[in-house]
Amino acid sequence: MKNVTLSDAQNLPLWRRPITLLFLMAAAMPIAFSTWSALLNNFVIDFANFTGKEIGVLHSVREIPGFLAIGVIAILMFMREQVLGIVSLLMLGVATAVTAQFPSYGGILTITMLSSIGFHYYETVNQSLQLQWIDKSKAPQTLGWLRSAGSAATAAAYILIVLTWKAFDLSYNFVYLLSGGITAGLAVFAFFAYPQFEAPHPQKKQLILRKRYWLYYALQFFAGARRQIFIVFAGFMMVELFGFKVHEITKLYLINLTATMIFAPIMGHVVAYWGERRALLFEYAGLIVVFSLYGGIYFFHWGWVIASALYVVDHIFFALALALKTYFQKIADPGDIAPTAAVAFTINHISAVFLPVLLGLLWVISPAAVFVFAAGIACGSFLLALLIPRHPEPGHETIFAARAAQPTH
Repeated sequence: MKNVTLSDAQNLPLWRRPITLLFLMAAAMPIAFSTWSALLNNFVIDFANFTGKEIGVLHSVREIPGFLAIGVIAILMFMREQVLGIVSLLMLGVATAVTAQFPSYGGILTITMLSSIGFHYYETVNQSLQLQWIDKSKAPQTLGWLRSAGSAATAAAYILIVLTWKAFDLSYNFVYLLSGGITAGLAVFAFFAYPQFEAPHPQKKQLILRKRYWLYYALQFFAGARRQIFIVFAGFMMVELFGFKVHEITKLYLINLTATMIFAPIMGHVVAYWGERRALLFEYAGLIVVFSLYGGIYFFHWGWVIASALYVVDHIFFALALALKTYFQKIADPGDIAPTAAVAFTINHISAVFLPVLLGLLWVISPAAVFVFAAGIACGSFLLALLIPRHPEPGHETIFAARAAQPTH
């Protein structure tokens, strides 16, 4: 397979350039993963009688590969990042396609682990490639459009589920097979249709932990904990508390995606204009309010309309998370991007391994307490974001480093 530098790649047809490959992969991944997620809560309740306890165990198992994402560094010693990303995408697609063939508790855990390896290794490499292939000056806007593209692909899948699930009495097996097959097919196409792109800065292939990246690591840890609570329990609440069916929960996801398609590019411009510090502070403040109101659903017995609105608002705030990527891009040595992406992904998933199980047990006692805990995590993120300087760069990673670097008179 031919190697092409990023500068020479600009002479290729538009459909074969690096940015187009990023958009293709951004669209391919959620077709399988989001369909799997949309059907998951109903699938495990219908076929395996899951409660909050089992769903917590399932998501802890699902996050183990994320915790082990640091293994990407070892794989990159003998496999190129681009190839690893595509192979991981293929693995996600194939595992999703056969999900319904394993409707038992053990079977669901096993196939979830396999699909999760594909998803998390793809995400680790994809984040690295994005930061290497996209120019810093265009990164916030481009990342916003990439997120929008992924949402558009997911929306197409959700629309089909909403329109056909009940009307044609579709089976879980058919939907999983189709969505996973499409993702796998696009991965095969990406492998053969694109050359190997060479970034200008070779990536280090060893474990890297730098003291000056400490704030980025801490923000990743809190982001992982916060994200995991939302992914596991917000959707589960809609099914368990309000009795949402597959086509109903998918409608909610579809509204989410429409909002993301609209707001993600806008959020990219917001980050470019406001800077990472103000964008992240706004995101975390909003999430504190949203998670607190989630808890209020149980205290004040609010209905499904308010719960659904909070779910959508939650997703809109998450669109600002791209600011964390661009913050790291601004402070990182160019050769550190790939190994640090793997380290950061592992840090992001430390809490994800044990939180779903522990909070699943808490959920049985008090679902509201789970969301109050999430609001506390968002508070921690807010306090950390206060330490980001207005203009981060190497040597100015935090407000303390920025002040230390100022000359004294």
